[in-house]
Amino acid sequence: MKKSYLATVILATSGIAFSASADTVLGIYVGAQAWNMGVEGGFSQSDTIAEFGFEDETNANFYAALEHPIPLVPNLKVAQTTLDTSGGTTLSSTFTFGGEVYTADTVLETDVDLITRDFILYYEILDNNLASFDIGINVKQVDGEFLVADADSGRTATESFDGFIPMGYGRLAIGIPGTGLGAYAEGSFISIDDSSVTDYQVAVTYSFIESLALDLTLQAGYRSTEVDIEDLDDVYADLEFDGAFVGVEFHF
Repeated sequence: MKKSYLATVILATSGIAFSASADTVLGIYVGAQAWNMGVEGGFSQSDTIAEFGFEDETNANFYAALEHPIPLVPNLKVAQTTLDTSGGTTLSSTFTFGGEVYTADTVLETDVDLITRDFILYYEILDNNLASFDIGINVKQVDGEFLVADADSGRTATESFDGFIPMGYGRLAIGIPGTGLGAYAEGSFISIDDSSVTDYQVAVTYSFIESLALDLTLQAGYRSTEVDIEDLDDVYADLEFDGAFVGVEFHF
């Protein structure tokens, strides 16, 4: 009996030490953000990008994460960000898109319908009341459609694209014990494909509800996303989205 008890204690102690990179209890995080973003850049069907003047937009980001105490099994986070915008330009040269040819001096309007989805597997390298550090991989899906229209004739053309981009992922968070105040920096980086997305955000946070059943945290910060597409379904694009956001996160 004593030997059995001792073995149980040793195994439990080993399990606790081995799961230093995982949450000690099952945790579910759900969050939403409203992002007021400015947009720069353009797109084409060749490596010569047509620049557009885009309008500022407020779009949404939603995410959910599951953290658990199982050794070696990574935690999971999924997120979806809408990057819709519209704009226009006066062409300085001939522009071919979606099988249509638009000549120089054409006033061309555009609608950009773009969504990114993140599928993140990560480990908690550090997790305490003062700081936490996560590292992992992110497979980011870029799914969108570009529409252009001649402002005078109304002649339109569209192109759709969809692809997955593997990236590295990291998140560092710090907190001030007893105040509810904190901050974090989170990003995806180091793409290893012809297309790439650089996506990072920094924010200050305030947790005003902290209980055994629920934590509720407010966020305010800045986010930047750069989408560089090289011949993804015959589409090329170089777009940058950046601006301030506010959000809320629930932790069950």
